[in-house]
Amino acid sequence: MGIVPLAVIIIALTLVVLGIFLVPLILEIRKTAVALREFIDCTESELKPVLRELNETLADLKVLTHGTAEKVEDVKSFMEAVGDTGRNLHTINTVIGSVAGVVGHSSIWLTGAKVASRFIIDRIIKKRG
Repeated sequence: MGIVPLAVIIIALTLVVLGIFLVPLILEIRKTAVALREFIDCTESELKPVLRELNETLADLKVLTHGTAEKVEDVKSFMEAVGDTGRNLHTINTVIGSVAGVVGHSSIWLTGAKVASRFIIDRIIKKRG
């Protein structure tokens, strides 16, 4: 037996051993591919309703955001009106305080004038009498 027939026998045996190990490997890869395809189909069928609900929720959120943005201007106007009202009340309070001070001072002057006039009248009456 020469070297060539021996090499052919070794190559043939190597291919048979390789085939014995590759067949189960190829079958396992095929099973894995089938399982992966089923998983992807299942995930896709479950994911579609979730994505649809997510799109609806996003659309609702856009409507809410737009409505809120429109109301911000109303709130700003309201807050400006409240600020103006507060400033007006402060002005009115200042005016009322000033008027009360004037009235208070004038009533003191009137009381003093009454007391002084009584005193003078009493003095005049006592001098005549």
